[in-house]
Amino acid sequence: MKILITGSGGQVGRALRDAVPAGIDVVPLSHAELDIASEAAVLDCVRRHEPDVILNAAAYTAVDRAETEPDAAHRANAQGPRNLALAARASGARLITLSTDYVFDGTSCVPYTPEARPNPLGAYGESKRAGEEAVREALPDRSVILRTSWVYAATGANFLRTMLRVMEQGTVRVVADQVGTPTSARTVADVIWRMVVRPDITGIHHWTDAGVASWYDFAVAIAEEAVEAGMLPGNPTVVPISTDEYPTRARRPQYSVLDKRSLARALGITPVHWRQRLREVIGEMKRA
Repeated sequence: MKILITGSGGQVGRALRDAVPAGIDVVPLSHAELDIASEAAVLDCVRRHEPDVILNAAAYTAVDRAETEPDAAHRANAQGPRNLALAARASGARLITLSTDYVFDGTSCVPYTPEARPNPLGAYGESKRAGEEAVREALPDRSVILRTSWVYAATGANFLRTMLRVMEQGTVRVVADQVGTPTSARTVADVIWRMVVRPDITGIHHWTDAGVASWYDFAVAIAEEAVEAGMLPGNPTVVPISTDEYPTRARRPQYSVLDKRSLARALGITPVHWRQRLREVIGEMKRA
């Protein structure tokens, strides 16, 4: 089986490359090697490589900057997936592409199912939702849209690495009234590889690590695990604050927990709790 990975230099792209199953031939392409917003480049690339499955890990993920760069977000998150879907349709390939909990407005009080009505609050979520719609229209029978949330890894720009950096200086203030599920990039990669060999799985699905946390809970856990691993010199103080006390350009959903039960049943797997995954990622950072 031949797999084309776009966005291979990002967090999930690197995790996909690190977890390639035996017998899989992978063509990993970074943004510099393939700009998925270019329809001509995507069509040419897919014709040349003739993949069985395209894994799209390319994305514009700067949530606040998207408010002032909506066109850039749309190019990467909507036009790009559409181009990949059209190329997959022409070549007979399948497409698995990533989306986000930010397609929801956060007004629910129960986890969002894949069938729940999206209502994004900002340009980033709108661009990802537009990408979902474009893929479903162009490739309804051979595509998977996998929504996930709060992704982090041992490398790259993410909440974990930001917190470790600022915690070295002492007290940090973190929003406590936005709730979701921290999810390691390796978790996302693992479930994608499981879906690669399951052509019967199509449509929109959700996957995250298990459990629920606020950004404050996540930060407290990062501090505790990093101190235990000897990666922080002392015990940093984490202070809970409200969203109103930390204004940002983009509005974020206050509750964006995703219901992943249907995919868990389909794949016969159980998600691992986010705290365990965090411990594993911090251990990876320490070893590095």
